[in-house]
Amino acid sequence: MGTHLSIDEVALSQGELYTIVTNKKFKGRKGSLVAIIAGTKAEQVIEHISKIDYQKRASVKEITLDMANSMKLISKRCFPKAIQVTERFHVQKLALEALQEIRIKHRWEAMDFENQLILQAKSENKTYIPKLLINGDSVKQLLARSRYLLYKSREKWTQSQNERAQLLFELYPDLKKAYNLSQQLRGIYNNNNDKHIAMTKLAHWYRNVEESGFKNFNILLNTISFNYQSILNYFDNRSTNASAESFNAKLKAFRSQFRGVRKIDFFLFRLSNLFA
Repeated sequence: MGTHLSIDEVALSQGELYTIVTNKKFKGRKGSLVAIIAGTKAEQVIEHISKIDYQKRASVKEITLDMANSMKLISKRCFPKAIQVTERFHVQKLALEALQEIRIKHRWEAMDFENQLILQAKSENKTYIPKLLINGDSVKQLLARSRYLLYKSREKWTQSQNERAQLLFELYPDLKKAYNLSQQLRGIYNNNNDKHIAMTKLAHWYRNVEESGFKNFNILLNTISFNYQSILNYFDNRSTNASAESFNAKLKAFRSQFRGVRKIDFFLFRLSNLFA
């Protein structure tokens, strides 16, 4: 069974989701698979995991999960003595999605503005020539091509990405502010091993988000508040779902090797023989 587990969901065939519980100790190898259950409904998953001997389930000390309420309920009912740890990458992903929403909003506005200029040029029997920035991008292209650099920290930018970021932040100061907020959150996770220091830094970050006035970041703030304790639990052992992601990657590779899943029950039988 193991004392440190991960719980996650995975799509096996035609987008059908399965709840999967893995033992971190074996890092995606033989012995990793504790349970794989069709669906994500809490009561259904709890019913099946509860068939495992209670003493084994009670020996679990820590379980890593995302912020889904169903996963929290399953963990609480099935592993009553385990500390729940919210996966750091799910929290960071929400911050990055909030940042990308602001970029996408500006991109739609830039596309709309350019379309209006094209229509105006046509009505005047002129050819529309977009204005280019010093790096050769139009504003619309700048916003489209900035997607990936916003996922990266500054020190990982290439020279062209650095130039593009400077232009982007000059034109859209709100994107610079939102980018800094997402990087501050990343910094809290990367640079703090002490739970109390992380708590203080997180409180400062909360204040910065509230002062920013970004609606989507405030929604993220509420989500973090609802999962505050399990998020802070990460700083005890810095536990992640990396082993579960590794197992999921192997499972997907196994599935693609056989060009999909024709008989799910036989596929699960093979998985249990290889990984359970």
